[in-house]
Amino acid sequence: MVGDRQPAEESNGADGFSGNMANIHGQPVNVVRGPDTDAGAIEFSRFDLYTRQRRTSCGVSEKGPDMSASGLPFDDFRELLKNLPEADSAQLVAARERDAQLTKPAGSLGRLEEIAFWLAAWTGRPPAVNRPLVAIFAGNHGVTNQGVTPFPASVTKQMVENFAAGGAAINQICIAHDLGLKIFDLALDIPTGDITVEAALDERNCAATMAFGMEAVAGGTDLLCIGEMGIGNTTIAAAIFNALYGGEARDWVGPGTGSEGEVLERKVAAVEKAVALHKPHLGDPLEILRRLGGREVAAMAGAILAARVQRIPVLIDGYVATAAGAILHAANPRALDHCLIGHVSAEPGHIKVLDRLGKTPLLALGMRLGEGTGAALAAGIVKAAALCHSGMATFSQAGVSDKD
Repeated sequence: MVGDRQPAEESNGADGFSGNMANIHGQPVNVVRGPDTDAGAIEFSRFDLYTRQRRTSCGVSEKGPDMSASGLPFDDFRELLKNLPEADSAQLVAARERDAQLTKPAGSLGRLEEIAFWLAAWTGRPPAVNRPLVAIFAGNHGVTNQGVTPFPASVTKQMVENFAAGGAAINQICIAHDLGLKIFDLALDIPTGDITVEAALDERNCAATMAFGMEAVAGGTDLLCIGEMGIGNTTIAAAIFNALYGGEARDWVGPGTGSEGEVLERKVAAVEKAVALHKPHLGDPLEILRRLGGREVAAMAGAILAARVQRIPVLIDGYVATAAGAILHAANPRALDHCLIGHVSAEPGHIKVLDRLGKTPLLALGMRLGEGTGAALAAGIVKAAALCHSGMATFSQAGVSDKD
C-alpha cells in the first residue's frame, strides 16, 4: 500500500556482506554494513571475500590491498588509474547518426542530446537506463571533536536508520524517479582520525575502504548515482580541496549543515591546521585522500573507479561527493570522463571546484543536503534523455518532411 513502510530485516546476501533490506513504496533499500572494525583498524574477513568474488572483475589484484606486487596498498589503484578504459567511439557515432534523423531540429533538445551521446559512449549500446542505482556512503569523522559542526556525530547513524526506514528526502526522490537505493554504513561507531592531529586513515585501511566502495557496482547497474552522509564531512571536503587547489582555507570552507559564527571559524581553523600538518605529503592525491579524507570519500572514489572499469556512467552529487571525484581527477585528468555532475551545491566552494574539473552541472536548485539528492534528481533527466533518443520516431518513420 502506498505510504506503508516495512521494517528493515537483516540479510546475508550471496556476496557475504551483512545488511538489511527495507521495502518502501515497493522500493527496496539495501543497507550494507562496512567491514568490521577493531580499535579503528579494518578487519579483512568480509573484505577478503569481496576481493575473491568482486575485485577481479574491477581489475584489482586478488591478493588484496596489502598484498600487491610491491607490498604497497595503493599500488593496485595507481595501476587502474593509469589504464582507464575509453569511451566506445562506434556507439557514439551511431547515437549521433540516429539523433540526426529524429523528428526535431538538430540540437533542439540541447544537453539532453549530449547526455544521450554520453550514455551510448560509456555503456557501449544505444542510450538506455534500465537499472539506475543511488549509492550513499556514510562515515564519521574525528575532526568533529574540533567543534566544526552544530550537530553531533550520532546524527550520521540516525540518518542511516532514517534512510532504511524510508523517511529521508533521498527515499522520496528515488520513488519519484524509480531508482534503486543502497546505503553503505562504514564503521560509524569508530570515527576516522582527527585530521588536525593525525591522518584520517592509514594506507592499508584507506585502500580497503576504496575496494569496499567497489561493492556499489556489484549486482549490476547501468547508471550509478554517488552520494554521502557524514556529520563533519564538509570540513573534510574543504581540506581536500584546499590541499588539491591551494588558496586559503576560507576559500573552501562553507556553512555545511549550518555552521556559522564561532563554529564556522573553528571549521576554518581546523582546515588550516590539518593542511599545514600534512603539507609534506600532499603532492600525492591518494595521500591527500587517506590523510585528509574519510571512509565515505574513499569508498566513493572506489565506486567511481569501479564504474569506470566496468563502463558504467556515473552521476556525482554535491560538494563532498565531488571531493572523491577530484582526488581521482588529480591522479588522472581523464578519470571522470564517464561522470556528470548532478547539481551545483549551494556550498560556495563547489562551483569553483567544478570549474577546476571542467564540469557543468545538470541542475542548480540551491540544494546542499547531500545524501545523493542532486544526483538522484539528475537521474530523472538522464532517463528522459535516453527515452527521447530511443523512443522518438525518425522523420521517415513518422512521415514528417525533413528540411530540404
